[in-house]
Order: sequence, then structure tokens, then C-alpha cells
Amino acid sequence: MFEVPSTPIMLIDGPHEIQTAIGHSPFTVGRMPGSDLLLEHPYVSRKHAEIRYENREFFIADQGSRHGTFVNGKKIDRQKLELNDAVHFGSLEGPLLRFGIRGGNSGSTMRALMDHLHPGSEPNTAIEKLNWFLEAARKLNDVGAVDQILAALVETTLELTKVERGYVLLCDSAGDLKLSVGRASDGSILTDDSTISHSAIQQAIRGTGQFIVTDTLSAESGARSESIIAQNIRTVICIPMRGRRINPATQRGEMMGVLYLDSRLNPSKFTQVDNDLLKTIATEAAALMENAQLTIEEEHARRYREELNIAASIQQDLMAVQPPKTSYASIVARFAPCKEIGGDFYDAVAGDDCVYIVIADVSGKGVSAALLAQTLQGMVYAQFLADQRLDKIARALNRYICAKDISKYATMIVLRIDSNGTLEYVNCGHIHPLLKTADGIQELTESNLPVGLIEQAEFHSHRVTLAPGTRVLLVTDGVTEAEDVSGEFFGNARLEHALARSRDLQDIFESLSGFCGSASSADDCTLVEIDYQGSGAKA
Repeated sequence: MFEVPSTPIMLIDGPHEIQTAIGHSPFTVGRMPGSDLLLEHPYVSRKHAEIRYENREFFIADQGSRHGTFVNGKKIDRQKLELNDAVHFGSLEGPLLRFGIRGGNSGSTMRALMDHLHPGSEPNTAIEKLNWFLEAARKLNDVGAVDQILAALVETTLELTKVERGYVLLCDSAGDLKLSVGRASDGSILTDDSTISHSAIQQAIRGTGQFIVTDTLSAESGARSESIIAQNIRTVICIPMRGRRINPATQRGEMMGVLYLDSRLNPSKFTQVDNDLLKTIATEAAALMENAQLTIEEEHARRYREELNIAASIQQDLMAVQPPKTSYASIVARFAPCKEIGGDFYDAVAGDDCVYIVIADVSGKGVSAALLAQTLQGMVYAQFLADQRLDKIARALNRYICAKDISKYATMIVLRIDSNGTLEYVNCGHIHPLLKTADGIQELTESNLPVGLIEQAEFHSHRVTLAPGTRVLLVTDGVTEAEDVSGEFFGNARLEHALARSRDLQDIFESLSGFCGSASSADDCTLVEIDYQGSGAKA
């Protein structure tokens, strides 16, 4: 049985940092009172995870939690813990546990890591120091800590070169260099870069390698700028940090930034820090930054995908309309978004001896269209419950979209079917409804402007009488404009033909799917069918 060494952990929960330590095994984590690490979050299980000390190493094991345990962003069942591992419980957005790292008061992330990497020993050669830096920086890179990587880079190069000041300047989107990190040899933070030699930086960028002047007083006049003379700078080291992607114009790695160091003291003897070593530092630091930035971009993309999945789930719930069951009409629908979320919606609400139906298509696709679609769906639903006139519903939605000035509009049909067979509808620039009767296919052609185009637009309703056995088909333009592999549209004629020979909505949907084949959908597809059976039909 091994004695458990006291190992620091830091819990970051929102704005709070809690420093504690693991001193026994197992170390329990969860919502259950008495847990060694008590986390009162809804996505944390009562017995969520355990940290155990086995064979002189720490392991974390999920205890069958509902939402999982994550180490460095990956869901795990059991995994060995390494220095600075990031552990989340139940959600990547929740509290973060840092293994083996103390809180932020230590003053130097690099030095804290170094203490763990080489306990009880100090590196005594430049190569050992470089390896020391790279190993620590890679630990930081695992969690995408760009700022910490840059601070570690400056701290380590200051130790290697024994100069007074170190800076990292990064290129912004316009290609201009902006100060990112500044440190003095005593560890203090430097925020002003006005006294550094910008001419040395420009020479380093334009040159083929690093710019090094070990003694500015004995250097050639071309290497001595006004700032070097004014600030009495005796030592200058400036190393371009270039990425791996090649700039076609220069045939060199894209400029990410520069590492700049200088000193007003007597020139240092760089016998142990040669050009290859400094070049390696710059190359490795640039690679670390690229990897860290890619990690951050991937994390942002993952979070965006998660948010889209949540939005899609909400939209699917909203679109999972349970049509009202009446004795005189049955309603069925199909919805297929072309992306995770879409701008189509439909709904159906029972009124007093009638049923209301809406189908709509918001201009555009994706998140913005989906947000407006769900807002309009809620507005229409409320108007249906209040038994508002159809023309008033259209006017209200038109005023809302125009007043918000969101550069979008929507086509839609709102209709009402009474038990006696009266169908009243307002078509706002939408695909015309189709009726299948004993006499064939009929198109309802009366229409108005889409909602959201002109604030003063007028909207008028129209009526027809349905005979028992009539089927009413409503679709969005994603159906008529669906394409096959050759780019040909499904079109109105095929839709009418599919309705004429169909028994139900599923037949129409299969005709559409068969036409499209393997071609991907370019727009949301929504189909709603109302089968009017007559006032004398049995429920």
C-alpha cells in the first residue's frame, strides 16, 4: 500500500478559484454530502467520479455518472492524470479542476510547471533549459493556453539569455505588430513597448533569420537605431516567429509575431545560446501557438455545434406538433430542415368548431432564420388561441418584422377550416395551396405580399367550400425547388401529379425523395395535409 502524496488541485468555478489537495485515496467527487470535492451543479451526479492513487500514479475513474467525466475535453471512463490536466464533471462548460497545479498566486505558471518537471534539480546547459521549456510549454499547449505559452516563452528566454527585458508582439488581422506579453528579468509585467527598438524588429522581419546584436556600441552604424542609442541599449535579440503555412508572396512562413529581448547592461556572452538554439525557440514557440490557436478554434467549433444541436432539439420539439383531433378533419405534416435548424415552421390549433393551420418559410437559412421562425410561430400560436381574424394575424406579423428592421421577410399561409367545410385562407406570397377533390386538382391562387416587406401592406382573406373527402396540401418552396442530381427542380407540375396519384402525405413525400435521389437538400422542406371528412364524419 503506497502512502498518498499530498497533491495540489485547483477548482475553477466561474469567477471563483478554490485551492485544495488530494491527500488520500479514493478522493471522491460529486453532489453527495460528504464528498471530498462537493460540486452542487445539476449536471454533476451524486457519486460522479473518484481519483485513486495506484502504483505511485493518480487515476480518475467515472462512477457511472449521467453526463460523464472529461479529461482535456475528451470523455473518459478511466484515465491516468498528468500534471495540469483539465478535468470537467458533467459538462465542458462547468467547473474546471486543474490537477497538480496551485492557484494563481504563485506568480509564474512556467516556474510552477518546472518545479514538477524536474524536482530537486536545476538544468545546467542551454539544451536542458530548452527541453525544459518545451516540455512545460507543451503541457500548456494541451489546454490551448496561448497567453501562458507566450509568458512561458518570455520567462524562459530571459533565463537563457540573461537580458533585462523580453516581449512578444503578435500580428493582428491587419498585419500590424501589437504587444501581447512583456516581462522584466525580475518577473514584473511590462505593458509599454515604446522604448524597444522597432527598427531592429523590422530588420529581423525583412531579414532571412534572427536579428542579434550583442554589443550595440561596437556594432555597425546601420544596426544602431535612434531608439537603441536613446535608451542606451547594449544587447538586442529579435527573432521572427513564423508559422508553418507558406505565404505565396514571400515563399516563407506566415509572420505570426516576434520575440524581442534587450538589455542596457554590458553585453552578455552567448556562448551557450547559439543561433540554432534561438531559432529553435522561435520555431517551436510559433508551432505551439498555432497548435493552441487551432485547439481554441476547434473548441469554439465544438461549442457552436453543441449550441446548434441544442437549438435543433428545441426546434424539433416545437415542430413536433400534435395536430388537434376533430371529427371533421385530420392533419398530418412532415418537416425536413436542410441544416441543423431551419426557417420553416407549421402549427395547428383547434378553435371553436374550427381548426387553424399555419405554414411559413422565413427568408434565408440557419440560425437567424430559425430564430425569427420560432418567434413568429409563437406569435401565430397566441393569435390562434385568441381566435383572431386571419387578416389581422397577417398584419400583426408584418408590422412586427418591419418594426424590427431585421432585413428578413416570410412567406406564409394561415387558414381556418370550419366543421361545415368553409376554408378561409390568407396567402402571404407563399406556394399556392392545392386541393384534391373528386374532380381533380385545384390550385388556390389568391395571394398577398409576404410579411415583413412593406409596413403599410394590406392583407385580405379568401374563402372556398370543401366537399367531404377533399384533401388540402400546403408546402414550402423547399419542396417545389428540390433538385435531382442533374439540378432539375421537382416543380409544381410534379407536386400536383404526386398529389393526384397519392393516398396520403407519405406517398407524396416518397415521390419527392425518389425524385431527389442522392442529391443533397438546399432548402428546408415542409408539407402539411388536411383531409376534410365532413361535419357528419365520426371522430
